[in-house]
This record gives sequence, C-alpha cells and structure tokens, in this order.
Amino acid sequence: MTKTLRKKSLRPSSQSFDETRRHMLADPAVAKTYLEECLADGDPELFMAALKYVAEAQGGMGKLARKAKLSRETLYRTLSVSGNPRLDTLTRILSSLGLQLSLKNIAVRAARP
Repeated sequence: MTKTLRKKSLRPSSQSFDETRRHMLADPAVAKTYLEECLADGDPELFMAALKYVAEAQGGMGKLARKAKLSRETLYRTLSVSGNPRLDTLTRILSSLGLQLSLKNIAVRAARP
C-alpha cells in the first residue's frame, strides 16, 4: 500500500503588508496614533499618505468622500503626493474620520545673538 504524499507549499501562508496595514488602521485608536506620529515627523507628504491609508482602511475613499461631502476626485487629488489641501478640506476629511486638529506647544530654541 503506497500513500500519496502531497507537497506542502514551502511558503508560509501570510498576509501582505498592505492587508496588515489595512487591518490595523481599521481600528480608530490605532489610526489616530499613526496619524499623530506621521504629523509629528514634520513631513506633509508622509502625513497625506498616512491619511490616505487610513481612509482606505476605514471604509474606502468613496465612503469618506460621501461623509466629508467631497467628490471622490477632490479627495483623491487632496490625498495625492502633490496634494496641498486647504484647511477647510483637511478639517472635513479629519472630521469624517472622527478626528480633529489640535495644537500643542513645542520647545523652541532661543535665537543666538
């Protein structure tokens, strides 16, 4: 009696990075922390890319566009690498994600005489 052996895949089953990111950023608390850290980095392009990832993870661009009362085209353009949103547009996007902008003091170095 011979048994037929099935070859097992040598690659372990895993999620792609995009799937993992989408899964993690679907949690509003994780998304908030992620956006805060990206904003603290000081790179506007990084923050806009992060905002796009959060939008995709929390229901997609169509859903966010409807909630923010923006066209999908405006939303995609705003969150693109070359996007430069107006403050009211950014506020509407963040509000639709359940977030708002806030300010905090930062340490400022004294000017040298």
